[in-house]
Amino acid sequence: MTSSRPTTPHDSPRATPGASSVASSGGCDSRAGDSRADESRTDASRAVQGEPATAYRRRLLGLAAALAFLGGLALAIDLPVARWFKAHRPPSEVMRLLNFSEVFAHGTGVAVILLVAAVLDHSLLPGSLSAPSSLTTPGRRHTFRRLWTAGVGRLIAAAFTGGLLVDVIKALVDRVRPRAADLANAASALATFGEQATAGLVARGFSTNSDFNSFPSGHSATAAGLAAALAWKYPRGRWLFATLAALGVMQRVATLAHYPSDVLLGAALGVAGAALFLGKSATESGPP
Repeated sequence: MTSSRPTTPHDSPRATPGASSVASSGGCDSRAGDSRADESRTDASRAVQGEPATAYRRRLLGLAAALAFLGGLALAIDLPVARWFKAHRPPSEVMRLLNFSEVFAHGTGVAVILLVAAVLDHSLLPGSLSAPSSLTTPGRRHTFRRLWTAGVGRLIAAAFTGGLLVDVIKALVDRVRPRAADLANAASALATFGEQATAGLVARGFSTNSDFNSFPSGHSATAAGLAAALAWKYPRGRWLFATLAALGVMQRVATLAHYPSDVLLGAALGVAGAALFLGKSATESGPP
């Protein structure tokens, strides 16, 4: 019969040399993965709700082309629409809603919205900004690149590029705003453009540069760019963002700040500007 003896501590299995090296290697791999987390955050998925990123850019460019085409057609209704709003004021509740929606189109309001998004959604910021101890790492000098990769840089560029393009056009093209134009005597929408229109404006006592800068609409460009950027990052809210942008655009027409063609062409520039920076996909933020 085989005899058995109690197991002593000396009989316990010995750790092999390879075991500690494997554990050490695993720890190194974990640390290396953590250091690359910022750069891979937005590359975890190559689609926006299943849609390839390149397809999203093509859709933005197609939308920009459609808005530009409609803007050209809208020249035919610029004067009738402006005359109607000059003679009729929309109900106060409607105007209150439209004026509130300007937050989505004004530069300061857009900056606040993006700031709130960055504070609430940590995926928009690289880990070095949410972990103070990591600011001492060598990666600090690459903060701007990590900001861009994480997403907040793309959102800012997409939201504001269209407005910058509008500013360039405004410096080259003069158009009298509806609130200052002599709409009763204007023969066509083209009569609101150029030196002749601005000369008549000065003769009637309007002298601020803002009254000459109707074309195109900077508010509309910023609203459209912000909506495109937020829909890229948070696709489930794309209809909400589009609605807010549309209300912001309508506010510019209802307050006689712009003609319909101004806002449509401005929105086209905003969407086209956003498409330049939304070439890579982003995942919609979920719970941490």
